[in-house]
Amino acid sequence: MRRKASLVLLALAVFFAALSPLLRWYAFPRLAKIPPNEYQTMVLEAKNATLLDYNGFTARTVPKVTIVQTLKGNVEASEKIEKTAGRDVVVWDGLSYIQGPDGKMVSKLPERYIFDAHSQEPVHAAGEMVDGDPVRREGIEFKWPFMTEKRDYQYFDAQTRTTNPIHYKGTQNFRGVKVYYFEQTIPWTKVSMPKAMPVAGITPEDVAATGTTRWYTTVRKFWVEPLTGAPVNGEEIHKEELRGGTLLGGRAKVTAFAGHVKMREDYVESTVALVKHNRTLVLLLTSYLPKAFLALGALLLVLSLCLEARSRRPVPREPARAPDPEPVTA
Repeated sequence: MRRKASLVLLALAVFFAALSPLLRWYAFPRLAKIPPNEYQTMVLEAKNATLLDYNGFTARTVPKVTIVQTLKGNVEASEKIEKTAGRDVVVWDGLSYIQGPDGKMVSKLPERYIFDAHSQEPVHAAGEMVDGDPVRREGIEFKWPFMTEKRDYQYFDAQTRTTNPIHYKGTQNFRGVKVYYFEQTIPWTKVSMPKAMPVAGITPEDVAATGTTRWYTTVRKFWVEPLTGAPVNGEEIHKEELRGGTLLGGRAKVTAFAGHVKMREDYVESTVALVKHNRTLVLLLTSYLPKAFLALGALLLVLSLCLEARSRRPVPREPARAPDPEPVTA
C-alpha cells in the first residue's frame, strides 16, 4: 500500500515541477494580452499655459488647457485583420482632444493604432493612420510590452509621424509601485497643420497658402510599471509655433501652444490602482503560482521518498515464544 502511495506522490511531484516552468515560459506569453474591446479615457492638463488667440494671432497666458485622450478598442476591425495576420490583433481608435479654458476646441488628433495583442509590436494593415493620413508605425505607442526591460525602446510620435528612441533613465518608486522612467526629446520639427482647425471656415490649405508653417517640439516622460508595461504616469513639456508667412503680419514666429502637460490627479490615482491590480494578476502567472507549484513538487517528492523508504524497511519479527509447560497431575 505504501509503495502505491509513493508512486502516486512521485507522479504528482513530477507534474507540479514540470508545470512550474511551463506556466511561466509557455502559458504566460500566450495568456497575457490586451483585450480587443478595451476602452480608456485620460484627462491631462497644462496649467498657466501659453495659447494662441486666433483673433489677432497673438500668444496669451491662459489658466488651463485640457487634453482629453480616448482609446477605444475596435473589435470588428481587429477580427477582420486577424483573418489575414494570423495572430491576435488589437485596433485602437484614439482621439486627443484639446480645449481651451473656455471649453472650445483648440485642436484634435484622431489616430488608428494596430498592434499585436501579446507583444505590442505594430501590425501594418489598411486603416493605420494619424489625422486621416496613412502611416506605417515602427516601435511602440501608448503602452510598453509585458515584462518591460531596462533599455531604450523605439517610440512613435504622432505629431511628426516618425519613430525615435525613448531612453530608459532609471528605476523609481511612484506611489508605492516600482517603475521604470523613460524620456524622449523630439527636437523642433516642421509638422502638418491639423485638419480640424479651431476657426470656422479656415482649412489647413488656407494656412499653407499664406506660407505660414507649424513647428513642434516636446520632452515626453513616462513612468512605466515593468511587469504589465502600463504607464502609471505621463507628462510632456510641449511647445508649438507658427512660423513665417503673411498670416503673422511680418513676424518671424508666434507661440501656438506651450505648457507642461500632466495627468489630472484623479486619473493618476485610478491608473495606479488599476495597474496594481493588473500587476497582481501578472505576478500570479509569473511568480506566485510557478514558485508554489515548484515548492509543492519538492514537498511531494520528499513525501514519496519517505514512503518508499518505509516500504522497503524490513519488518522486525517477534522472537519465538517457548511453549507453556504441561500441567502436572497427580
